[in-house]
Amino acid sequence: MADKEAEGGDTGPRESAPTSAYSSPARSLGDTGITPLSPSHILNDADPVSEQQTFLVVVAIDFGTTSSGYAYSFTKEPECIHVMRRWEGGDPGVSNQKTPTTILLTPERKFHSFGYAARDFYHDLDPNEAKQWLYLEKFKMKLHTTGDLTMETDLTAANGKKVKALEIFTYALQHFKEQALKELGDQAGSDFENSDVRWVITVPAIWKQPAKQFMREAAYQAGLASPENSEQLIIALEPEAASIYCRKLRLHQMIELSSKAAVNGYSASDTVGAGFAQAKEHVRRNRQSRTFLVENVIGEIWSELEEGDKYVVVDSGGGTVDLTVHQIRLPEGHLKELYKATGGPYGSLGVDYEFEKLLCKIFGEDFIEQFKIKRPAAWVDLMIAFESRKRAAAPDRTNPLNITLPFSFIDYYKKFRGHSVEHALRKSNVDFVKWSSQGMLRMSPDAMNALFKPTIDSIIEHLRDLFQKPEVSTVKFLFLVGGFAEAPLLQQAVQAAFGDKCRIIIPQDVGLTILKGAVLFGLDPAVIKVRRSPLTYGVGVLNRFVEGKHPPEKLLVKDGTRWCTDVFDKFISADQSVALGELVKRSYTPAKPSQLIIVINIYSSEHDSVSFITDPGVKKCGTLRLDLTGTSGTAVPARREIQTLMQFGDTEIKATAIDIATSKSVKVGIDFLNY
Repeated sequence: MADKEAEGGDTGPRESAPTSAYSSPARSLGDTGITPLSPSHILNDADPVSEQQTFLVVVAIDFGTTSSGYAYSFTKEPECIHVMRRWEGGDPGVSNQKTPTTILLTPERKFHSFGYAARDFYHDLDPNEAKQWLYLEKFKMKLHTTGDLTMETDLTAANGKKVKALEIFTYALQHFKEQALKELGDQAGSDFENSDVRWVITVPAIWKQPAKQFMREAAYQAGLASPENSEQLIIALEPEAASIYCRKLRLHQMIELSSKAAVNGYSASDTVGAGFAQAKEHVRRNRQSRTFLVENVIGEIWSELEEGDKYVVVDSGGGTVDLTVHQIRLPEGHLKELYKATGGPYGSLGVDYEFEKLLCKIFGEDFIEQFKIKRPAAWVDLMIAFESRKRAAAPDRTNPLNITLPFSFIDYYKKFRGHSVEHALRKSNVDFVKWSSQGMLRMSPDAMNALFKPTIDSIIEHLRDLFQKPEVSTVKFLFLVGGFAEAPLLQQAVQAAFGDKCRIIIPQDVGLTILKGAVLFGLDPAVIKVRRSPLTYGVGVLNRFVEGKHPPEKLLVKDGTRWCTDVFDKFISADQSVALGELVKRSYTPAKPSQLIIVINIYSSEHDSVSFITDPGVKKCGTLRLDLTGTSGTAVPARREIQTLMQFGDTEIKATAIDIATSKSVKVGIDFLNY
C-alpha cells in the first residue's frame, strides 16, 4: 500500500516529467511527501461519548421562502411546544401564525423591520421616499438558485439596489433571536440568556452544501452560536423535521386523502372536503392557544409501521419541494434516510410567477417591469391581494375569484399606455380574465387553476420519477407537509396520482409541521441516525505510475521514482450511508523523514466515480497543514504515522490530521464558501 503519497507540502524545486506541458495543481505545490500506511482505511462507529451540553430551551426557526416563524419548548416540559406570539399586522384570509419573510432596511442600509411590520411600513411610505429604502422579499430562493454561492453573493432589493445576502440573512436571524429571547424572558419573568438556548434552523434537504453552510455562517454572525460552540446550533433538514412530527400524529390530528381506506367514517372523496372543513375548524379553535401538546407516544398511523417499512415525506413550501424517503429502524424507531433527497424549485412561488406572466400578457412586460420599480409598494399590495385569492382556489370551485387592482396600478397604466385597464383586458384575448366595474380582475376558477398547473405538474412528475426507483416501490405512506400542502389543488393531484399506491396523510396544521418537528429534533437530535452523503470526499495523493493505466500527462519523476499525480483518494462516496458522527480514518507517512510541513488538501465532488482531482466538478473544500518543525529532537520512528480523520455531522464535516509520534494535531471544517 505504500505506493501512494499525499500531495502538498512546502513549495520547493521539483523535477517533473518532460512528457507534456500539462499543468497540474500538484505541480505547483512543490515538495510533497506522504504515503498511506496499510491498512489504509478504517471505519469506526460514531463515538457515543460526546459531551452533552444542557440547554433550558430549544428554539426552532423555520426560515421560509414566503413566511417564517419560530417555536420553542422548555427541556423540562418537552411535551409542550409553544408557537411564537402573534406578530403585529396580518392579512385577511391568511392564517398568520408565521410572518412574511420580508425585510426592510433604511436608506442607510440599517435594519428597520421584518415581516408584516416591514411590509406595512414600506407600504405607507411616499412613493418617492420608498425608492430610497431597501425592501426584500422571497430572498431565500437565491441560496438555492446561485450556483457559485459565496460570502459575497448579492441580493437585489425592490428598488433595484444590491445588498449582501449574508447581511440580510444575518439581520433576519438576529431579529428572530431578539423576538424569541424577549418572549422567553417575558414567560420566565427574568432575562433569558442566549447560552440557555439550543437553536435549530431548518433548511431544504435538496440544498447544496454551500447553501447549508451559508445558513450556519449567518447564524454565527447573528450571534445564535459560534464556531467554538457549534453544537448550540443544529441545521435540520425540513423533511426530517416533518418526519419526526408525523410519527406523533394521532388520528384526530390528520386527514387521510388516499383511496386506500376510509378514515374516521369518511370515504376518500368526502375526506378532502369534509376532513378539511373539520380540520380548519379545529385549527381555528386552536389558533387562539399557541401551545401544542405533543403526546409522548407513537401515533396510530406510525404504530402500523414495522421494521424496514418505508414512507415518503413530500415537503412543499414557498420556494422548493423536497422529497425524502425514510425507513423505520426498530426498536427505537430511529429514521434512516433511504434515498438521497430530491426535488426542486417547485414551491408555491411558481404560482405567483404564473400570475405575473399572465399580467405581462395582458398589460405588457414593459409596463409590469416599470410598475414594479416605480410603484414597488403598490406591486406588493397587488401580490398580497393575489395571495389571499390563491388560497381560495379549489378543484370544485365554480364562482370567479376577484383580485383588487390597486388604484395606482389603474392610474399608472393609463399614464403609461394612454388607455384604460379595461381596454387592455378587452384587447388581450385572455378571455378567462374579465374586468369588473368595482375595479377588480375577475378570474374564472379555470384560469386560477391554470396558474397552479405548471408547478403541480412538476411536483407530480418528480414524485413519479421517485416511485420508479426500486427502493421506493414499497412505500406505505406519503406525508404531505409544508405550507403549499394546504392547497386543495395540490392535494387532489397527489391523491389522483398516488392514492392507489400508498396512503396519503396530511397533518392538520400542515404549515407548522416542520416548525414543530424541528423543536422535537432539537430536544432529541439522536433520532436521525443515518443519512446519505450528498458528496464524495477525498484527498489528493500520488500513486506509483503504472504504464498503460495512468495518463502520461500525470507522470511526475521525483528522486528517481515515477509518480502519478492528482489522484483522488476517496474517503466516502456520494449517496453512501453515513451514521451521524461517524469517523473515517486514513493513515499516511512522510516519504522523506526530513519533511517538516505536511499539507493535505481535501476535495469534494457530486459524482461517485472520481479518479483525479482534476476531473470536472471536483472542488477543493479544505486544507490540513501540519507543521512538524521543532520536533526533530524527539525520537521519531522511521515510519512516522500521520492519521487523517473525517467526521460527518449534520451540515458540518470536520477533518483532523494527527502526527502520532508527537500527538500534534490540526483541525479544519470543510468549507464550501471560501475556496
